[in-house]
Amino acid sequence: MPVDFANSLGEDAVVGRSSALEAVNLLDLAPVRLAAWEEVTDCVVILRPRPCKRRIPPLWEWFRYLLSAKRIRLDEFGSFVWHRLDGNCKIEEVAHELRDRFGPKVEPVEERVGHLIRMLRQEELVAYPGWDDLGSSLQSGSSSFP
Repeated sequence: MPVDFANSLGEDAVVGRSSALEAVNLLDLAPVRLAAWEEVTDCVVILRPRPCKRRIPPLWEWFRYLLSAKRIRLDEFGSFVWHRLDGNCKIEEVAHELRDRFGPKVEPVEERVGHLIRMLRQEELVAYPGWDDLGSSLQSGSSSFP
């Protein structure tokens, strides 16, 4: 049975995002990765991008970047999810695949996947096509940066 994450994901807390998203079942969305990443011992390490180069970013964006981790290491569950955030796979499908692969140790799977994607979106590492401005920040299919 699908879970409606519209309120549980706290989408209204994400600055500059449409409030219309509150009425959408987020399990039906297919997020896309915005950041480069690399594989380190079977886990994904996300490389936080610098503030936008196509314009002069506000000072607070630079402070946020300087104070935050530049490399974010995901565990095996997060890495599994990250690989499926290609804009083609819906959150609901990702949750089912995660449950099939790891069994009961990932329960409650919908809440775990929803929480991870919400955090990644707040950090602007993933976006919802059609809802978020992807601009030129969309990474190619490459799994790592040189």
